[in-house]
Amino acid sequence: MSSTAHLLRRLGAAPLLLTLTASALHAQLSPARMRTTQQSTTSLSVAQRAGVDSVFQHLDRTDAPGCAVGIAEQGRLVYTRGYGMADLQHRLAIGPQSVFHVASVSKQFTALAVALLAEEGKLSLDDDVRKYIPELPLYGSPITVRQLMHHTSGLRDQWNLLRYAGWRFPTDLITERDVMQIVTRQQALNFRPGDEYVYSNTGFTLLAVIVQRTSGQSLAQYAQARFFGPLGMHDTHFHDDYSMIVPGRTAAYEPRSGGGWKISIPTFDTYGATSLFSTTSDLLLWMATFDTAPEGAVELLRAAQTSGVLNDGTPTNYGYGLTLTPWRGIRAIGHGGSDAGYRAYVERYPDFGVAVAVLCNAANAGPNNLARGAAAVVLGDRLPRPMVEARAPEHLPSSAAREAWVGTYRDTVAQSIIRVRSVGDSVLANGGRLQFGSDTNATISGPEGSSWMSLQPSGATTTLRMHPRGLRQRVFVRQAAPLPSVTSYVGSFFSAELDVRYQLVEREGRLVMSHPKLGENALEPAGRDAFSWGNGTTLLFQRDRRGRVAGFTVNDARVRGVSFVRSP
Repeated sequence: MSSTAHLLRRLGAAPLLLTLTASALHAQLSPARMRTTQQSTTSLSVAQRAGVDSVFQHLDRTDAPGCAVGIAEQGRLVYTRGYGMADLQHRLAIGPQSVFHVASVSKQFTALAVALLAEEGKLSLDDDVRKYIPELPLYGSPITVRQLMHHTSGLRDQWNLLRYAGWRFPTDLITERDVMQIVTRQQALNFRPGDEYVYSNTGFTLLAVIVQRTSGQSLAQYAQARFFGPLGMHDTHFHDDYSMIVPGRTAAYEPRSGGGWKISIPTFDTYGATSLFSTTSDLLLWMATFDTAPEGAVELLRAAQTSGVLNDGTPTNYGYGLTLTPWRGIRAIGHGGSDAGYRAYVERYPDFGVAVAVLCNAANAGPNNLARGAAAVVLGDRLPRPMVEARAPEHLPSSAAREAWVGTYRDTVAQSIIRVRSVGDSVLANGGRLQFGSDTNATISGPEGSSWMSLQPSGATTTLRMHPRGLRQRVFVRQAAPLPSVTSYVGSFFSAELDVRYQLVEREGRLVMSHPKLGENALEPAGRDAFSWGNGTTLLFQRDRRGRVAGFTVNDARVRGVSFVRSP
């Protein structure tokens, strides 16, 4: 009997992804189902408990939101605890079974639902997505279901598109219909499917639609029948109705300018990319399935933890809604999530049988660092020490060498902007200080770790090449000085892809973008016919044969080339 047939036979009478030996782990979890206290379940040593508590010590207070942590070893819950407040208005503390919106942690459940439907013969991962979503435009190259799962589809990101269309986060209600309407208006992709890896929430909303159209059940119903119910994940569901009351649900917050907190809760009636509600202990039950899978599901779960590949064979380090990037030399499989004031991070270290889930209701919590801090305590000496790079003494470039770096540079692919300034003896790139190895080579630290940068003058063109670890080389070209006047850019511009109109006006010599819901935003010159907006958006203007501004495109890390046309 084939593995697929074996799995389907197991799924026949009782619709389970896994029958799992959930009893052992679930028995450990059941006594800990407390919602309003910070009481903990534990079998860690006294020193380990103290170590984990020290990681979260700054959150252990009664006047601020915080996080819940859950830790499992060898499929057995060893520690759960809450730190901080679940609801500041009602003075309720976070407990081990507080319920959180876990944002993009949702993606692995969506991807596994689709993969299970493929095992059942309802679809193929290599099918053209338009087989199930024919309203998606033709883009020249077909997009496969698998490419949606691996973020290699080229589809523009739904959240960025909605923001540019005037939706206000997190207050505006966003439904699946809203997402589908704006996605199906897009007339181009960021890149040819399979050529690049660019994170796209759009793909996972479409996967949820595919689940409904192939199974006859909504993703919420399908996941409840196949995953959450059979595994005893009683506090987990896909939240498909923003008005639904959820016992034990936390509120979420972000810091208020000037001190204190303000409420920051997403209002979504769209899911697949997001909207899973869960607890730390339920997520540990889920993670245990990857280590204790019955025979018929081994291949399915192995595929979920296998990297996708680009058209040229380059691995993406992303599986079925799971990141596969090593940490300090050990295998680490998990995912993070971020929506409004909610933050989440779950990760397994399969070679050691350890799993950690950290769920937070504070936008500045940083759950990835907290989770790995807790993991480091539990792993102890089993975790390799951080590698310390041997660095040559920092080079001190001359004043002329520093000035040679100064300028505005634009990425030739994603159109992102780097502004390099010389301040005293330092050179800053978008505010980060460069550390020089020579007059033309430097490193800079960022969210993805340190990047190596090289300055390469070539005739009239100067390029800045950036080599982030594990990512493509990025080539930034120095831009010509902007035009002395912004008057030529003033006008009314409409985007059929976003169904939105922007007014560009001049305010005291500066170009300002105006929209009724987005307000007024000053645009910063970024070279001839280029402006930057906010943190990471680039507007590139086009001119007609007479040299008049005819329109522009909007570009950022997840959206490229959204077109605006000037109105007469």
